[in-house]
Amino acid sequence: AASRLRLSGLCFLLQILIILLFAVFVRYSPEGSPGQCPPQLNCSRRSQDSGSQQPRFQDVHVQVLLSFGLLVAFLSRYGPGSAAISLLIIAFAIQWAVLIQGMFYFSLNGKIYVGAQSMVSADFCTAAVLISTGAVLGRINPVQMLLLALLEVTLCTLNEYILLSLMGVSDSGRSLTVHTFGAYFGLTVSRVLYQPHKDKRRREEQQDKGQQTDVFAVVGTIYLWIFWPSFTSTTSAHDDAENWAVLNTYFSLVASTVSTFVLSPVLHGESTPRMVQIQDATLAGMAVMGMAGEMLVTPFGALIAGFLVGLISPLGFRFFTPVLRSRLKIQDSCGVHNIHGLPGILGALLGTLLTLLATADTYGYRLELVFPLVAQGSRTVTEQAFIQLGALPLTLLLATLGGCLTGAVLKIKVLRCSPDAQYKENTVVKEVN
Repeated sequence: AASRLRLSGLCFLLQILIILLFAVFVRYSPEGSPGQCPPQLNCSRRSQDSGSQQPRFQDVHVQVLLSFGLLVAFLSRYGPGSAAISLLIIAFAIQWAVLIQGMFYFSLNGKIYVGAQSMVSADFCTAAVLISTGAVLGRINPVQMLLLALLEVTLCTLNEYILLSLMGVSDSGRSLTVHTFGAYFGLTVSRVLYQPHKDKRRREEQQDKGQQTDVFAVVGTIYLWIFWPSFTSTTSAHDDAENWAVLNTYFSLVASTVSTFVLSPVLHGESTPRMVQIQDATLAGMAVMGMAGEMLVTPFGALIAGFLVGLISPLGFRFFTPVLRSRLKIQDSCGVHNIHGLPGILGALLGTLLTLLATADTYGYRLELVFPLVAQGSRTVTEQAFIQLGALPLTLLLATLGGCLTGAVLKIKVLRCSPDAQYKENTVVKEVN
């Protein structure tokens, strides 16, 4: 009873707080009004046509709700409960992200102006939170998940603002700000919450899989194939640069899927991979295109990148995940390190290499869309490449520090609670002492 009341009370207080903040600060964006958007307010950040953002927002929103939501339903023991809690996290994180990101990007004269682009940005930030929850699924209760979302949205927005606005990093598909940040933030929280006397019992419970695992994976994988190219290209510059992001992501995901069928018979002794393995490889293939998607990868380059990262992901599950668990004491419940963390890092490195090709001869007029500072002469290609590369350790640093802080908060005794026996099999509530 105390556990349920704690969750109910926290949801009530947070929602009332958000309603009050919306009443005071949030207004409709000028991008949807007949008047012209004032120059002080960057209404759509990189996109100029607000009408075209509506279908983009729908694609990203479906991706966050279904593809990411079903990913955290990976474990049969926690499947129904984790899917329900993911809806709670999504609902809260979107509202909080609108407020926090609005302060950085969409504010003018003390007001936050919301439109289609601000909702897209909120969904991106929510995706990072869902990635992190995959690393700690089964280790924290819903109250702690809400607090994790509260802190991570704030830190994720700060990281995004530093990289994209202050440093001028090109990361339209969010290899760094979503995949890398979300993965290593969650892994650090998992490490801080490590409990040696309960780790073995949890591992045995989480390895209990049923038929619903493949059911969730089938649906999630289908939605990944349909909507992820839109997810990667939503914040890309319009016209040809956007088309590059869609095509590169598309070719990467098909190649990474084929990689699953190459390694599965070797690593697992299965002639046909399980849908969960295909889902993981598909995610990895698209995460690697986050930064590089709108750059000059070329179709065959996207195939190569997708194929290689599709091999790295299952190898990580087979060899690196046990090392994380035994040596580093990190219990990665849904394998976010292999399907988001490593591909995000590789995507950042690939994007850095491709930045060196960003010249007027190779990009033409697209250079101004993808690298505006280089096109304007404010930076050289080499300087832009160093900034792209420097964004990686900065993201890892902020994710690690933020994860340590969040983990310390979640370990406060008052937040720990035992699950009700009635909901033991269908919830993600686990005892954390």
